[in-house]
Amino acid sequence: MTTRELVVEPGALTSGDVDRLDMFLARHGGLGLTRSQVVRLVDEGHILLNGSIPKAGRRLRSGDCISVTVPPPRPVDLVPEEIPLNIVYQDGEVLVVDKPAGLTVHPAPGHPSHTLVNALLALCPDLKGIGGELRPGIVHRLDKDTSGLMVVAKSAGAHLGLTRQLKERTFHKGYLALARGRVEPAEGTIEAPIGRDPRNRKRMAVAPEGRNALTMYVVRRYYGKYSFIEVFPKTGRTHQIRVHFASIGHPLVGDVLYGGGSCRLGRQFLHAHLLGFCHPTTDEYLEFTSPLPMDLRAVIETLKA
Repeated sequence: MTTRELVVEPGALTSGDVDRLDMFLARHGGLGLTRSQVVRLVDEGHILLNGSIPKAGRRLRSGDCISVTVPPPRPVDLVPEEIPLNIVYQDGEVLVVDKPAGLTVHPAPGHPSHTLVNALLALCPDLKGIGGELRPGIVHRLDKDTSGLMVVAKSAGAHLGLTRQLKERTFHKGYLALARGRVEPAEGTIEAPIGRDPRNRKRMAVAPEGRNALTMYVVRRYYGKYSFIEVFPKTGRTHQIRVHFASIGHPLVGDVLYGGGSCRLGRQFLHAHLLGFCHPTTDEYLEFTSPLPMDLRAVIETLKA
């Protein structure tokens, strides 16, 4: 375990997002940390600002003292597991999977096994080491209880190319959701920054110091006091769709964490039904769709009746 002490020197800060603690440390060449790694270290209490645990998005001032403790690498023991997967497309570079609800994407505290990564390693043993030890092949994520399409990189080159597209926001992603209440107008945009909820670290929230987030939507149909919506997130913040609709008073059905109430579903009504991207090797545009899974279809049929 190593600890570094940094002092924010006059002139070291510019303007905008780079004044944030996470951005400042990520661009500090001597640390070798990515922004996501900085956020994780903050969440785990390994970074102190003037002797106190800060928020990752805290704005820095000249003279601030930062203490960064980097714990030793965690032991990695990813075990391939034979878990049935619905593979929509596969070639030598990429794999598109239709993830079922209830399956966690990668190992994390509380979920050391039985994840999508464990299943992928059984299917493609060469994934180890591509894009990170704990998340081999993973380019983007879905919440555990969100179903739908994900693309996985099968080579380092594919991972680099897909990650670049994700950062440049050229992925075409569409979700189907059922929200409580009549969402109006029937077509619109929600733009509000999202950050960690200071009152509950398991939640995200609309927060002035959060990262910019943009969600576009179209109501497909109203069912009484419910709205069946197609959603197009233009940024990829954690829980973005769930937080944005909750913030305008229309939480997703079944989303207990954000006020959508419990229901027989046992999960939020959210499905990643559309995914488009350019193949990282051929540059051919590929687009895939996934129908609503049976549990979500049953809810819609009940509302129709």
